[in-house]
This record gives sequence, structure tokens and C-alpha cells, in this order.
Amino acid sequence: MPKSGSNIEFKRPNGLSYLMNTQVLVLIVIVVLWIYLAIASPYFFTLHNIRGLFSQDAIVGVLGVGELFTIITGGIDLSVGTVAELVNIIFTITVLGNMSIPLAIVISLAVAVGIGLVNGILIYEINMPPFIATLGTMSVADGAALLLSGGTNISGLPISISNFGTGNLFGLPNLFWILIVSIVVGEVLLRYTTFGRYVYALGSNVEAAKLSGVNTRKTIYLVYALSGLFAGIGGIMITARLWMGVPTSGLNLNLDAIAAAAIGGASLFGAQGSSIGVFLGSIVMATILNGTVLVNINTFWQEIITGLLIMATVALDQIRSRSKYTFVRKF
Repeated sequence: MPKSGSNIEFKRPNGLSYLMNTQVLVLIVIVVLWIYLAIASPYFFTLHNIRGLFSQDAIVGVLGVGELFTIITGGIDLSVGTVAELVNIIFTITVLGNMSIPLAIVISLAVAVGIGLVNGILIYEINMPPFIATLGTMSVADGAALLLSGGTNISGLPISISNFGTGNLFGLPNLFWILIVSIVVGEVLLRYTTFGRYVYALGSNVEAAKLSGVNTRKTIYLVYALSGLFAGIGGIMITARLWMGVPTSGLNLNLDAIAAAAIGGASLFGAQGSSIGVFLGSIVMATILNGTVLVNINTFWQEIITGLLIMATVALDQIRSRSKYTFVRKF
């Protein structure tokens, strides 16, 4: 209710605006797409195709979980794809150098976390905009991957790595299970820990978060370190799936991770989003890619459709934000 004498009053949004839940809409989009593709292609609902779709979904989804943390704080991480690419090369080189696979994984992930921490330092200590800071590390990681690989693919990895990348557990791809674990970890951190509350608080109002006792330095560092960690995990997954080091493997993954988070309901203005939403967003993107192949549509349409979905979800976010409290001037 407005205060007496005030010339501005608040109106509650109507029932429709409460129902405009982005994740519900994305789930509806997935159902509609799957029904259409099941009718359009007899191969869509085959076990082989569904497993392939989930494998495609897994890498983007894992990167998207890390990206989500940065987006919720009102930031962005443009480097996740090229960090995954760099990890793909480092992991391949270290394994081929007769290092044990577990140690190679630890070293590769440590590099990814280190790059994430550099992003955090640039953003917090130097007050560099996240877009510029991570654009810089994106370029550095990409260049490092090309230098280390000589710009060519690196093969010769043990068959056990390929077996893991193409293997299944309980009927689902191994890579998909890594995504499921990542989603659960992300959701637990965001919903049930003090750190998660701090992440949302930073995205809502940085100054208010500081006044409330939030350690903004530590939170920013952890957010970008987590983004680096998930990017590193994605890089190991790329290696397992491709069975080689490919210095261009992260070419489109930077934007794909952002798209998965945005389509899944993460607000690019901060303070909103969930790991489950990232999961749904990544499934939408994998379904579009899979579907364009099955129904013989030019794959360039994938980029157009994904772009339209991003614009639609961001527009929906804007509409919901404006309808939360409608300001009506009295005349």
C-alpha cells in the first residue's frame, strides 16, 4: 500500500506474471522440441541418439555451471571455453609425457583454478570490469593452447581415456554423470551454504552486501576460481570425448556456456539463476544441434535459433523485473 501523501504507488503484478517462470517455459520448449523431433525423425528416440545428445549436453552444461556463479554476482566469465581448451592440451601433453592420469588431472585443474583466481584478482583488486578481465584471459588461454600444441591436434592418448569418454554407467554416458554431479554440487553450494547466499547478495547489491558483513574479496575469488575449476573439468571431458588434444576445441564454448545459463533463467543483471536452469538450458542447446542434423536442416540455423532463444529469455527477464513492482504516478 502506498504511503499517505505519496505520489508513487506499488501495484502487485497480475497472476500471469507470477506464472512466467523461465525454467517452466524452458521445460515446455524441451518437451515441444522432443515431440516434434520424435515425429520428424524415427532416429531421435533411439538409445544411441539420446546417449549422443546427453554427451553433447554434458560439456556445455558443466561449463555453464561455473559460468552461472559469475553471472549471479552480476559478472561474466568469457574465458571458460578457452580455459577448457587449454586444459585439454595440457592434460594431453602431460599424459603423453608419461605422467600418471590422476596427477595430470590434478595439474590441469590447478592451472584452470589459477586462471580463475587471476580473473578474481583483476576484477576485485584492480577493479577491472569482468567483461574486460575475462576477455583478456580468454585470449591468453587460447594463445597458450595454440603455442603448446603447435597449432595442431595431438593424438596418441591411452585407449582408457577414450573408453571413459564413450562409456556408459547405468545406461547413461559417463560424461553425463559428471554433469549431474556438477549440477548437484552447484545447487547445494548456491542454495544451502553461506557462500551461496553471499553470491546472490553480491548480484543483488554490492554495497548492501558489504554493509551486511559479506567478505566480497573472498566471495569474488571463490566465484571465479569455481568458474575456472568447472572449465577445467570441461577440458578433461573434451579430452575424453575427442581422445586427443585439439587447440580449437573451445572455439564456441565460451558463448555456449553463457547461453546455457541465460536460456535456463540466469539473469545477466545478477542475483538470479540456478544450476537446474543451466541443465535445462544446455539440453535445449544440445537438442537444437541434434535436431538440425536429424532433420537435415542447415546447421547454421543452430546459431540463429540459439540467438533467438537468448534474446527471448533476456526479454522475459526484463518483463518480469519491470512487472515485479509497477510504478504508477498519480496526477
